[in-house]
Amino acid sequence: MPTEPNLFAGTDLSARVERAERSLIEEGARAAAARDPQLPVLTRPLGSGLAVWAGPGSPFDKVVGVGMAGEFSDQELDAVEQEFADRDAAVQFEVSTLADPAVVERLTRRGYVLVGFENVLGLRLAPGRQAASAHGVEIGPATPEQFDTWLQVCIDGFATPDTQGVPSSEEFPRESLEHAMGDLAATTGFSRLIAQVAGVAAGAASLRLHEGIAQLCGAATLPAFRRRGIQASLLAHRLATAAAAGCDLATVTVLPGSKSQQNVQRLGFQLLYVRTILVKE
Repeated sequence: MPTEPNLFAGTDLSARVERAERSLIEEGARAAAARDPQLPVLTRPLGSGLAVWAGPGSPFDKVVGVGMAGEFSDQELDAVEQEFADRDAAVQFEVSTLADPAVVERLTRRGYVLVGFENVLGLRLAPGRQAASAHGVEIGPATPEQFDTWLQVCIDGFATPDTQGVPSSEEFPRESLEHAMGDLAATTGFSRLIAQVAGVAAGAASLRLHEGIAQLCGAATLPAFRRRGIQASLLAHRLATAAAAGCDLATVTVLPGSKSQQNVQRLGFQLLYVRTILVKE
């Protein structure tokens, strides 16, 4: 396999990836508001970042993108914390290690506690990238009629994660995951894939294209079909799709030391930076 050109993970690259992440959760929150107009959905800018609340226990309930550009006042941070308190929710910040270090110092002085990390990896993309599938694995787009199948495979796969690496600091109710995945599917540039083995749905994945970045939003394999190359096949097809669409960079967020990180690094992904996860109850 040819060696991929090295990526220099500077502040400009990190800011670009963080903007895509901000856009993703903002669109997800807007989709949640459209799905349930009774939800008091929150999308509040905070410096270069965004504070989002999209429902009880939603994976979107967090603050992302801060510290890349533009400062925010104590009054603005007070207002964000009050919005989350009004919704009986803890405040969670995800801050890039390439953000202004003063942001993390400021948060810890306010009582935020470091609870975990997530790794952001990237891969340069070039036109003409080809996809290959493992033997016996068929990859294709999930049709509208297959939406429920795609959703259930995603949720069932996430419910029984691999135990390799650092355990996640987050747990989400099944109903919240179903809502979040459905809301993501309504965002701009989002596509769904299904992996089949002998005509049976065995894995599922998603891809979002945003301003030249291909965000690998998640992939899951049902436990009975693991260790058959399904994850690698889904990954290869998404990268080929993104390259054909003109994207120059693919990104994925994984738990440190996880099987997912191992899979993407085998295809040439490099560690760009880490997000620190800080929470204030």
